[in-house]
Amino acid sequence: MWFSKSQAEVLQELQVNATNGLTTEEAKARLEQYGANRLKGKPKKSTIALFFAQLKDMLIYVLLGAGVVTLIIGEYVDAIIIFAVVVLNAVIGVIQENKAEKAIEALQKMTTPRALVRRDGEVKEIQSELIVPGDIVILDAGRFISADLRLLESANLQIEESALTGESVPTDKQADDIHPDPQTPIGDKSNMAFMSTLVTYGRGEGVAVATAMETEMGKIAKILDDDNKELTPLQKKLEELGKTLGFIAIGICVLIFIIALIQKRDLFEMFLTAISLAVAAIPEGLPAIVAIVLALGVTRMSKINAIVKKLPAVETLGSVNIICSDKTGTLTQNKMTVVKHFTEPNESLDKDKAPVELIKALVLCSDATFENGEGTGDPTEVALVAFGDKNNLNKRSLDMEFKRVAEKPFDSDRKLMSTLNKMENGYRVHTKGALDQLLQISTLAYVDGKVVPLTEEMKLQYLKAAENMSDEALRVLGAAYKDTDHIISADEMERDLTVIGFVGMIDPPRLEVKDSIREAKLAGITSVMITGDHKNTAVAIAKQLGIAESIEQSMTGTEIDQLSDEEFSRRISNYRVFARVSPEHKVKIIKAFKAKGNIVSMTGDGVNDAPSLKFADIGVAMGITGTDVSKGASDMILTDDNFSTIVHAIREGRNIYLNISKSVIFLLSCNLGEVVAILASILFFWPIPLLPTQILWINLVTDTLPAIALGVDPGDKDVMKKKPRDPKESFFAKGAGLRAVIGGLLIGILTLVAFYLGLHEFGYSLNSENIPEDAMMNARTMAFVVLASSQLFYSLSMRSATKSIFQVGFFTNKYLIGSIVTGLVLQFVVITIPFLASAFKVHNLSLVDWGLVIVLGLIPLIINEIIKIFIRSTKTGDA
Repeated sequence: MWFSKSQAEVLQELQVNATNGLTTEEAKARLEQYGANRLKGKPKKSTIALFFAQLKDMLIYVLLGAGVVTLIIGEYVDAIIIFAVVVLNAVIGVIQENKAEKAIEALQKMTTPRALVRRDGEVKEIQSELIVPGDIVILDAGRFISADLRLLESANLQIEESALTGESVPTDKQADDIHPDPQTPIGDKSNMAFMSTLVTYGRGEGVAVATAMETEMGKIAKILDDDNKELTPLQKKLEELGKTLGFIAIGICVLIFIIALIQKRDLFEMFLTAISLAVAAIPEGLPAIVAIVLALGVTRMSKINAIVKKLPAVETLGSVNIICSDKTGTLTQNKMTVVKHFTEPNESLDKDKAPVELIKALVLCSDATFENGEGTGDPTEVALVAFGDKNNLNKRSLDMEFKRVAEKPFDSDRKLMSTLNKMENGYRVHTKGALDQLLQISTLAYVDGKVVPLTEEMKLQYLKAAENMSDEALRVLGAAYKDTDHIISADEMERDLTVIGFVGMIDPPRLEVKDSIREAKLAGITSVMITGDHKNTAVAIAKQLGIAESIEQSMTGTEIDQLSDEEFSRRISNYRVFARVSPEHKVKIIKAFKAKGNIVSMTGDGVNDAPSLKFADIGVAMGITGTDVSKGASDMILTDDNFSTIVHAIREGRNIYLNISKSVIFLLSCNLGEVVAILASILFFWPIPLLPTQILWINLVTDTLPAIALGVDPGDKDVMKKKPRDPKESFFAKGAGLRAVIGGLLIGILTLVAFYLGLHEFGYSLNSENIPEDAMMNARTMAFVVLASSQLFYSLSMRSATKSIFQVGFFTNKYLIGSIVTGLVLQFVVITIPFLASAFKVHNLSLVDWGLVIVLGLIPLIINEIIKIFIRSTKTGDA
């Protein structure tokens, strides 16, 4: 804890003389001991390893099993199709993995290339990689810091640390400060300077106390490098579903062999039948369909300025119920802005327009620039110059008209800055700084265009008004002046001044964010602010945005450290604002929310946000202001840096999950129908109505097209008026399982009916023996077409659990209509083109038979629509 020790103690511990620095030999020895000053990452996995990692999934195992089954029965084309699906899934996964892990590389790029150090009694410029603990590092304005330093000297030193702490205003540094509290937040360590932060003002010297992975930036790199790849809710459900289907397939095979033994059937025939049932139980196209639906969702989301890097993240967004957001640059505009002013101590309310004299003093007593909406220099001074520009007092014009002839630079002890400018009839001192300091050195006040004596009562009024602004988390900056007929010394400038007034500034909220937070709240989503900024400032912004109602809903990093993980997790739901936090605190907050069963999204843009972005269920980085590090650690990037886009993305995520659920239930209904048809045939000693190749054709072709079309179904308009989905909620919740069973039973029974009618045309029944091949082919063709057509028509009913196909809009999903037409055409092609008909052991149907199978195929759709009418009437009755 270098920040708790004096300079002398630090130098003694590091065995270095501040005047001469390290010797070349000692620096070389330490470089060998500590290693190069650069951030490291773990070795990357090879592409082959990544490829095989994609295959570790139960549904993939099931799919591979189906491929082996098709090889066993000699259906090589189907086997090729199945294995091609597996390979395609793995390739997509590898591509996503390669894009995802860029965070460490980006951190390495942020380490600075050159640094000024004192070695052998001389100041030398060296590569930052060569800095070692004990090096004396020279700091000046505009230079990035190359290692963590304990400051030895500081002269008006200010360092911009927003990448590390999230604070938008540069931090004043004091080398002589000592912080005995071991829990002092990073943003309050005024005697320290940290790697990859920027010196914006003044100069200083420091001794390197940590390099490479031991720096604060290195700690972030370590967190980013940890494995934290939890499965998304969708992945968990698919894994559970895959295991269930796998066990069902195995159970079916065992059941059939038991039945075969009891019924004394031919074991080889039963083996082929078992294969048919196993194939029927497994939705071969499901992994591919889910991947395709997610990929299409990614494309859609890119059109609303949300770039998704990892496919499962699309679905996870749909169950997000906590949005943790960084403040600076995410909820706020990341630019200090003057929002209030005060010049009239006798007025209860300030006038709308600030007086020219106040603005002129603040602009002339600043070194920043502001041209064409872009500013350079200290953020506070940029805000003042921008304030002048807004009031038609341009900095460049004022500087030309009132030339600066002398100045007294800002000093952190005085907390003042003064300039002497040439005026029409002499010279004028303009002073800006802390209001209490100004009031001490002022004797007059500029009130309503007149100069009057500054009384004690007026001072109290000024201070009271400033206190009110401070309570609103505004940063207060006063201005004063003094006229003189000649050039005066710097010591004379700040005496007997005339107070003009003061302004209050803040990094204001983004205009659109408040509405987005309100929409999120209506959708059952809680917004939480996590920032490195001060508590009062954070709470003030949170109140404006509707995130928090009182300061009691806030907690600092120091307060977090005082609680055990269990106690913190227990109490975390009471808080909406976390201030003065470090990157480690952010991760702890995310983990605590997740421990309560929440699905957490973290939004941020700085390096300090990267670890929490990685640990969140969904890490969302800003595309414009976001660092490469935050982008590399995230799951999603907002190209417009708009917090509102994440709310739109959540809406899209919810609809994508609903669509995937529709596809899954549809496929399982279809597969259940196949299982019902075959299992019933075995139990009642009937002939098997479908061959394995026919089932595979329907599963891989006819089912897949409607399933994909359901996956791109237009979204539910009311989806954001509902609470987030419980991540533990099954695919079969809210009656979906019952719908799947009803649909499956109807499809299976109607397939058997068609099989019976096909046999009946040739004078046979289900219990007949020695059925000739032509009769069996006709019956199987009828069953084959009814199975396919009933599934195709049934897909129309799957678009909504309660609304009819006409309420939803018959043609609002043109892809689904197209898939149904395509499926029917494919069935027609299979049974009419000779070589295909021969391969699938089917033949062409008569016109009457076609009419019969279409009628049978429509029955599941009609019955399901009738059930919906009863559901709607029941809900209306309850209401």
